[in-house]
Amino acid sequence: MAKKQRCQFKNGETPCSSAAIRIVGDCPHCESHFCGQHRLPEQHACVNLESCKAAAFEKNREKLEGERTVSSKLVSVIFKLTAAYKADPDPRKVNLGVGAYRDDNNKPWILPSIKEANKRLLSDESLDHEYLPILGLPEYTAAAARLMLSSDSPAIKEGRAVSVQSISGTGANHLGALFLSKFYQWNGPPTVYLSNPTWANHHQIFKNVGIQPVEYSYYDPKTIGLDFAGMKEAINAAVPRSVFLLHACAHNPTGVDPTPEQWAELADLFVQKGHYAFFDCAYQGFASGDLGKDGEAVRYFESRGIPMLVCQSFAKNAGLYGERVGALHVLTSTKDEADRVRSQLSILQRSEISNPPAYGARLLTVDSLQIALLLTDEELFAQWKEDIKTMAYRIIDMRKQLHHILTNELQTPGNWDHIVSQIGMFSFTGITPAQANAIIEKAHVYMTGNGRISMAGLNSKNIRYFAESLDKAVRGTL
Repeated sequence: MAKKQRCQFKNGETPCSSAAIRIVGDCPHCESHFCGQHRLPEQHACVNLESCKAAAFEKNREKLEGERTVSSKLVSVIFKLTAAYKADPDPRKVNLGVGAYRDDNNKPWILPSIKEANKRLLSDESLDHEYLPILGLPEYTAAAARLMLSSDSPAIKEGRAVSVQSISGTGANHLGALFLSKFYQWNGPPTVYLSNPTWANHHQIFKNVGIQPVEYSYYDPKTIGLDFAGMKEAINAAVPRSVFLLHACAHNPTGVDPTPEQWAELADLFVQKGHYAFFDCAYQGFASGDLGKDGEAVRYFESRGIPMLVCQSFAKNAGLYGERVGALHVLTSTKDEADRVRSQLSILQRSEISNPPAYGARLLTVDSLQIALLLTDEELFAQWKEDIKTMAYRIIDMRKQLHHILTNELQTPGNWDHIVSQIGMFSFTGITPAQANAIIEKAHVYMTGNGRISMAGLNSKNIRYFAESLDKAVRGTL
C-alpha cells in the first residue's frame, strides 16, 4: 500500500482540504505530489503546463491502475490532446490526434446522403418515439448484416447470422466480449489475443468482462509495416480454439493491413487451430472507398467456415459519430444454435441498455410504412457510396501529397513509402517519441507520442507546414 502523504496543492494560501487522502500522482515537472483530486497539471497550475500535459503522467500509470482507493482515472490521451489543441492560441496549430473525418477546411462534414435521409425522416409525421425492439430495428440490423457479409452470405441465407443493434462499434465490442465471457467454451482461462498495438479501448473492454488480453505480434517498427511472420507464429502457438481479435480493414492505429494473400494464409491457420475470429470493423468503405473491398477479409473467413462474430460501426463511414449506430453479428453453425444465441443476446442487451436508440438506425434504414432511407433506398445508397469515396479519396490524396513533399521536395531522411502503403484514417509515421514530442511542443502539431497521426486532420492548408515540421524533427533542427 502506498504511503500516505500530504497533498501539496494550494489555491493561493489555502491548502488541499483532503490532505490525508492517499497520494496517487506526482507531477514530473513540479516534482510535487498530489491527491486524486489535484494530480492533473491543469488542476494544480503547474508552471510547465504544456509540457506537463504532454507527459500525461505516464510514469504514474502503472501505480494508478493498481491503486485501490477511489480516484479519478487518467483521461484518454486522445481527449487530452484535443483539449490541449483547443486551448492552444497558436494560429499554426494542427490537430492530428482526433479519429474523426474533417473536410479540406478542417470542418466536420455532414454527408449529403445523411442530409437527405434526415430531411425525409423529419418529414414523416407517422414516426413516433416508442421503444425499438430489444435487439434493435429489424430492417436496420438486416441491412447492416447484408452490407457487412454481402447478400450472398450463406449464414444470412440459412438463418445462421444473429444481428443486434449496438451502441456503435464500442457497444458491439462490449456485447460481443460479454457474450463470449459467458458462453464460449474456453480452452483454459478466458483470454483474447489483441494485436500489438490495437485500439486502446480493446484492452479495457475485455478486462471489464473478465477476459484477459494477451498481445500478438502485428506491427514491425523496423519496416513500419506488418510483422506477418510474428503474427502467424502467435496464431500457430496459441492453444486450439483461442479467440483472436482482428481488424477487418484500416487497422487502428497503424493503418497496416494484411494483403488478400496474407488473409488467406491466416484463414488457413484459423481452420487448422480451430480459432475463433472476433472481427472489429469500424472503417468499411472508409479505407479504400469500396464497401465490398473493405469487407473482403470478413467475407473470406465466413466462406472458410471459421467461427466468428463481427462488430460493425457507422460512425466513420456515415459520419454518425454522435448517434452511436452499430451492430454485432454472430455467425453460428446451425439455425437452432442461432435461435439460442439470439435469446441469450436479448437477455444481455436487456440488462445493459434495454433498447437501442432509434434515430441513427432510422437514418440508415427503412420505416415499415414509407421512409426508404440510406441502406435500403437505391438512390440514397448510391449517393452514400459516393460520399464514402469523397472521404476515402481525400485521405488517400493527403497520403500521396505528404509522401511527395517528404520524399521529393524536402528529401527528408529515411524512407516514407509507408505513408502511401498504409490505409485508412491513421498512419504510423515511424518517428521516435522524442521527435513526436518536439513536434507537439515546438510546432503545435498535436499527435500521439508513438508517432500516430490522423490523416483526416491534414488538408491543403496545413499539409506543408506539417511536412516541414516533421522534416525538421527528423533532422533534429526543430
